[in-house]
Amino acid sequence: MAVPLHNSYLTLPAILRVEQEPAAAPAPTLIAWNAPLADELGLSAWHDDAAARCSGARLPRFARPVALAYAGHQFGQFVPQLGDGRALLLGERIDDSGRRLDVQLKGSGRTVFSRGGDGKSPLGPVLREYLVSEAMHVLGVPTTRSLAAVTTGVPVLRESASPGAVLTRIASSHVRVGTFEFLAARGDTEALAQLARYVVERFGLASELPPALAIFEHVIAVQADLVGRWMSLGFIHGVMNTDNMALSGETIDYGPCAYIDEFKLDKVFSSIDRFGRYAFDQQPVIAAWNLSRLASCLLMLHDEVSAFESRLESFLPVWQARYHDLLAEKFGLEASTADDATLFEDWFSLLETRELDYTCSWHELAATLDRPERCPFGEVGERWRARVTRNGRSVAQVRTQMAAANPVVIPRNHLIEKAIVAAEGGDYGVFHALHRVLATPLDAAHFDSEWAQPPTTEERVSETFCGT
Repeated sequence: MAVPLHNSYLTLPAILRVEQEPAAAPAPTLIAWNAPLADELGLSAWHDDAAARCSGARLPRFARPVALAYAGHQFGQFVPQLGDGRALLLGERIDDSGRRLDVQLKGSGRTVFSRGGDGKSPLGPVLREYLVSEAMHVLGVPTTRSLAAVTTGVPVLRESASPGAVLTRIASSHVRVGTFEFLAARGDTEALAQLARYVVERFGLASELPPALAIFEHVIAVQADLVGRWMSLGFIHGVMNTDNMALSGETIDYGPCAYIDEFKLDKVFSSIDRFGRYAFDQQPVIAAWNLSRLASCLLMLHDEVSAFESRLESFLPVWQARYHDLLAEKFGLEASTADDATLFEDWFSLLETRELDYTCSWHELAATLDRPERCPFGEVGERWRARVTRNGRSVAQVRTQMAAANPVVIPRNHLIEKAIVAAEGGDYGVFHALHRVLATPLDAAHFDSEWAQPPTTEERVSETFCGT
């Protein structure tokens, strides 16, 4: 049965896209198929031929593949033309709830935006994005999704040869801050206005505001929530360039991302982040900086500087309130108060000083509720226990809340590395086992498993890589 695909991007100015065919995949093999997501999208019929459809070897009927154009500030330096150098948007599906969702191939070969690259993806980055994006979804973090992972039958050469692979990515939209920057850099206000109207309609934004302000308010709100959720889980995106900030508020582009093991506020994993621009504690600051770049573009459509300045100034307070609410849930508090900020800061200082594991420490804290004499967190633990029981809440209530807010398992770097190394040798067992465990991250049954353990000194992964 032919599944119809739409492509609303074809209604946008032609400068924002180039129609192009994916590279041939001579021997595609299916690694992973996300059946529940396929059901949501009405794409279950693709399964029998998923290897071909999701590698670009056989285009689905109605697909009109396009590489999208955008610019971006990369580590603070503006590049006026980037674009999809290794990805093609096949089209869109409209699910049963009326959501319009992009279907994109990532790693499908060279495009006009490849800038000398081969447009291919090694197997490792595809497996990493599949595991981490789906784990993020289960943990309630807005994110792009992974529908399928396939190998192409063509090796890809980076530091060494690796099997080539393609990820089929699902997103609410691939419009980025860099999409607006691309048009603004060319002074094309007519195209900017058309893009703004498209975003307002696609996201269903407030019609009583001018489009530029409606977009800016929306992006501030969703990015404050997103960065708060990242940090509550100890997640570091690793490359928060403006071309990696989606206006939908979804986490996009899992390149050198990582979850913190031993806690450090200024932790950096990305091999290309030499000066810590995108360190763990810098993420809200960089999100605000990226928003200022978006504002500079939107000012071309609505010339009211004060309106953008006042909204931009609200970002960090909105982020902090959201972050503190999430931390309160993790601490088992009914709600966060202004006084709790000191408790939060002292907790993180303790974790950093003692080099404690971020994820495990929350569970160790919860375990001291009914045995305070064995609490390893000293004065901070005593203050927390007094705070959490202040309003007569029971130990059981607090423990239940903490168990619902603190995952037992996360996609740790060393586990992902094990899955990738095994897969490159032809064994996908570790990948599939890890994926199954990550589907139930709160399950206490995982506590004693290898998946819940911090890495040993030998297992620690100190750097993650972009994969391009």
